[in-house]
This record gives sequence, structure tokens and C-alpha cells, in this order.
Amino acid sequence: MDKQIIIRKANQSDVKKLSVLYKTVYIQTYGQEGVSDEFANFITNQFSIERLGNIILNHSTKIIVAEYKNNLIGVAEIEFDKQCPINNIVEAELNKLYILEWFSGQGVGYQLIQEAEKIVISKKIKKMWLWVLITNERAISFYEKQNYKWIGNASFQMETNNYENKVMLKELK
Repeated sequence: MDKQIIIRKANQSDVKKLSVLYKTVYIQTYGQEGVSDEFANFITNQFSIERLGNIILNHSTKIIVAEYKNNLIGVAEIEFDKQCPINNIVEAELNKLYILEWFSGQGVGYQLIQEAEKIVISKKIKKMWLWVLITNERAISFYEKQNYKWIGNASFQMETNNYENKVMLKELK
């Protein structure tokens, strides 16, 4: 990739841009049938400026961003000591890895996941898990290339609908 990408820790001045980035990628990824009331409620609450500002201040969650020309293009969110829905494993969760579509396939996700894994390893944590929508074949393929292994399926409940996800785990070295 010839673009100069900077990977860094998120800060309070990022929250408005993070809110827009999260919402944009979420709709592009999960809104195959459009934006329902359920999706609108979820993304409005989940990706609010206030909530993201609090997450950045919270020491049990770490947000790192990818930046190009002072603009956010990707984000990784790590939650520590998170209980996995499979086998009740309590480890770090790669809660989100979102890349704007225009920067997809250019190594941004790889840089973010590598940085996330370094952060987790630096805390002497040996495993990281994630879940990914079962129909998101591009993401599943990406995680498999990063040596994440399928350990089972779990449903994500929104308001009234459940969404089937693959749960994947990686042994970190």
C-alpha cells in the first residue's frame, strides 16, 4: 500500500469521526435489506458520541484507529476480560474491526489487527476471540488468514431479531 496510514490510540477528539465511521461501516456490512427501526435504534445508541467518549475513557476497552491524511479510515476495538459465548472462555475480544469500504483490501485491517494483537500480548493475554456475521464471507476469510479458528456459532440478539455469528479464536504468541 502506498498510502501513508498511521495506526494510533483513539482519543476524545476522535469521537465524532468514530461515530460516523462506525455507523457507515455497520450499515454497509449489515444493512443488506436497508435500515430497519431495529438497526436505527441499535446504531444510534451503540455508536453515539457520548457512549464512544466514555469507552475511550474506560480502561477495560481499548480503541485504536487507522488514519489517512488526518482522517479516520478504520478502527479496532478490544475488550479485555470478556466472556466468550462459546465454552465460557474469558479472554480479550476483538469487539470490532471496521474499515471504510474505500480502504478495504489495502492492508488497513491487517495493520489494525496486528496492533490489536500486540496490545493484547503486552498484557500477557494469550488468546483473543471475536464473532463475525455468518454471511460475511470476506471477513471470515480475512480472520482465517490471520489464524483465527472457528470454535462454534452464537446468536447476537438485537431487539426482536437474532443474527447468527461464527465465533473465532486465536492463540497468540
